[in-house]
Amino acid sequence: MARNREGLVLLLDVGPAMHSILPDVEKACSMLLQKKLIYNKYDEVGVVVFGTEETGNELAREIGGYEHVTVLRNIRVVDEVAAEHVKQLPRGTVAGDFLDAVIVGMDMLIKSYGAMHKGKKRLCLITNAACPTKDPFEGTKDDQVSTIAMKMAAEGIKMESIIMRANLSDGVQEKIVEENDHLLNLFSSNAIAKTVSVESPLSLIGALKNRRVAPVTVFRGDLEINSTMKIKVWVYKKVAEERLPTLKMYSDKAPSTDKFAKHEVKIDYDYKVSAESTQVIAPEERIKGFRYGPQVIPISPDDIEALKFKTEKGMKLLGFTEASNILRHYYMKDVNIVVPDPSKEKYVLAVSALAREMKQTNKVAIVRCVWRNGLGNVVVGVLTPNVSERDDTHDSFYFNVLPFAEDVREFPFPSFNKLPSSWKPDDQQQAVADNFVKMLDIAPSATEEVLKPDLTPNPVLQRFYEYLELKSKSTDVALPQMDEAFKRVMEQDPELYSNNKSIMDAFRGSFEVKENPKLKKSSKRLLRDKPSGSDDEDNRMIAYNANKNKIDIVGDANPIQDFEAMISRRDNHDWAEKAITQMKNQIVKLVEDKSETALECVLALRKGCVLEQEPKQFNEFLNNLFKLCQERKLSHFLKHFTSKITLIPKSEAADSNVVDEDAGDFTVKQEPMLES
Repeated sequence: MARNREGLVLLLDVGPAMHSILPDVEKACSMLLQKKLIYNKYDEVGVVVFGTEETGNELAREIGGYEHVTVLRNIRVVDEVAAEHVKQLPRGTVAGDFLDAVIVGMDMLIKSYGAMHKGKKRLCLITNAACPTKDPFEGTKDDQVSTIAMKMAAEGIKMESIIMRANLSDGVQEKIVEENDHLLNLFSSNAIAKTVSVESPLSLIGALKNRRVAPVTVFRGDLEINSTMKIKVWVYKKVAEERLPTLKMYSDKAPSTDKFAKHEVKIDYDYKVSAESTQVIAPEERIKGFRYGPQVIPISPDDIEALKFKTEKGMKLLGFTEASNILRHYYMKDVNIVVPDPSKEKYVLAVSALAREMKQTNKVAIVRCVWRNGLGNVVVGVLTPNVSERDDTHDSFYFNVLPFAEDVREFPFPSFNKLPSSWKPDDQQQAVADNFVKMLDIAPSATEEVLKPDLTPNPVLQRFYEYLELKSKSTDVALPQMDEAFKRVMEQDPELYSNNKSIMDAFRGSFEVKENPKLKKSSKRLLRDKPSGSDDEDNRMIAYNANKNKIDIVGDANPIQDFEAMISRRDNHDWAEKAITQMKNQIVKLVEDKSETALECVLALRKGCVLEQEPKQFNEFLNNLFKLCQERKLSHFLKHFTSKITLIPKSEAADSNVVDEDAGDFTVKQEPMLES
């Protein structure tokens, strides 16, 4: 097995008690292998089923026993055939013994890899653990499991047990289930093993971990309490967003006969003074600049280097505060976990003492962190104690980055306490809302919590993997329908809805929305009641009455009033477009005639385009007007650009492709050139 690769053996229960959920098992295992083909294409996978009528494994042939256990696939590099193989699992006819299957799978891993690759060999058992296991020839079942677990630990074999407890038949004996749960828990106590119980197909897919992320430290160094006391700690990522696989650009320009073609696409950028210029500006002739008011300040690479904040790697304690002082919405970025250096017992004890005292007094620690030397990014974060309930797991801290003042967004909203009583729910409405919330509880005490984060797969990622597999077989394949299991992540449970329809109807009926007759005939508020060029700050927005403003052309005498009247008409949706077009023509004419009214007309056009959400029309026109003034040397109007006239940015119109910082920039952007 290659370095950093995994050897995995799937142990699948196909006995009669599993028949109803085998389609879900097939789907989950197929997705697992599909994702291995994307992320870990050199991993090696074997498949063992138990509960079959026939027997087919090496141990049975060599020493006998281990009946009804069949090796469907020996351990080898994962491929498309394996993904297809697990979609058609056999239906067994006898009750399977999961302990026999574990021993067969462990034997396969030992014979394939020996004592090498410790920690990279894994068994994955999927069963309902509802069938009895055979008594051993010597000793008890507990002794047998302990012996197996110690052998697994010595060989560096990990084990995951996924117990499907959905749709268990009434004939299942509770005593057998309890005994099997006890045996599986023994594996966790004596080996690197984990047992997860799931009740839905969605949870099964989430429990079957596909991608192995190597535990790489973000930081190894001192947690400095003060100048005389330092604790060695390691920092790992605890939660990080899983993204779609990177899609690379592919070029088909290489000759089909070239077997060594890389089909790479190279992107180069040419910088020019203007779009019409043919002269390319060399890198040494370019320099970065930063906006400061209306001007751009050039900053050389040496200046940028000198401006960098020089820091030293480390984590320093600033103090403690009440946990209630750190609000949940202050948490930024990913979550890290801070653990003591396991090589020294004194560090383990120091972290444990701190964490337990903080937990008892409900305190958190504020720390200043620099993860690497020379890293200009200094963060201030909060350490929250994580006291372990297991003897084999050390106490630790969770680390979250806190915002600085510049990072906090303050949006003032009026208090509900100041609203009139007629705007507040009455007792009957509040009771209906209470019932509605209780009805949609996804964590009822009697059953498994729905949508547990650690058991809920991302439907976007799963849909991508499924489509990629189909696309590998046929380039013309259609996008498949969303799987029913994943709809539970995005939609309400239809069964829950139908069972509680009366509560839904009561909630809807208690908060009926009625049309306001006063607003029925009023049009959208558009322009101010004074000309757009007015400096009066007390002017107000009005809604124009289309019946009183039958203006159908922007004339020369009163272009602003005509434009405002036309754009407010709602008897035809074409009036706004006509008003904008005619106003553009008037502005060009007025600019060329050097009329003082031109500036007011531009401001009126800008305001109208903002209210009509037509930023692209205005921005394109303003750029053309800027070029026209440059070409014809109309300096009397050029002086207004950036000082009084700007492009419409995204903050004023969502459809704009101009950011706020570039609202005063009328220069031509460089265009990328593609080479294959």
